[in-house]
Amino acid sequence: MKLSEGVEWGLHCVSVLAGLPPEATLPTRALAEFHGLSETYLSKHLQALTNARIIESVPGPRGGYRLMRPTEEITLLEIVEAIDGREPLFRCTEIRQRGPLAGEPQAYLMSCGIHIAMARAEKAWREALHAQTLADIVTHYEQDVDLHQRQRREQWVAGRMRHTPKKS
Repeated sequence: MKLSEGVEWGLHCVSVLAGLPPEATLPTRALAEFHGLSETYLSKHLQALTNARIIESVPGPRGGYRLMRPTEEITLLEIVEAIDGREPLFRCTEIRQRGPLAGEPQAYLMSCGIHIAMARAEKAWREALHAQTLADIVTHYEQDVDLHQRQRREQWVAGRMRHTPKKS
């Protein structure tokens, strides 16, 4: 299994947005610069997160992006699915029913064991991501990164954020 790099980008961007005050936004340019990413490609992923109602886009000269919900209400699975979609990771095409020894479909009494194992693993993976919230990631960051680096991040973000009142 390989997730797109957009998933990593999205997760990091929402983590930065999680630290903003409620009436603040960050523009695409600042998020791209912060992570050393292409603004053009990042904007596609930010739009996907907006469409999934994870972040909101505030238009205008004071606009940018901010979270739509509290960090405790945003799961990592939501972010992954917003960017990479909800399609199953494994698709069983029943190749056991092909080739010179293939039998009729009714000859196979049960679902393919490989399909069952892969579906079980994917279910566990999705449940684990659903159990993890953005708040968990923010907490980990605060424990993992030293105070000086966190302060540098806060100062950098504060210098680029814009203030736009939230709609009631």
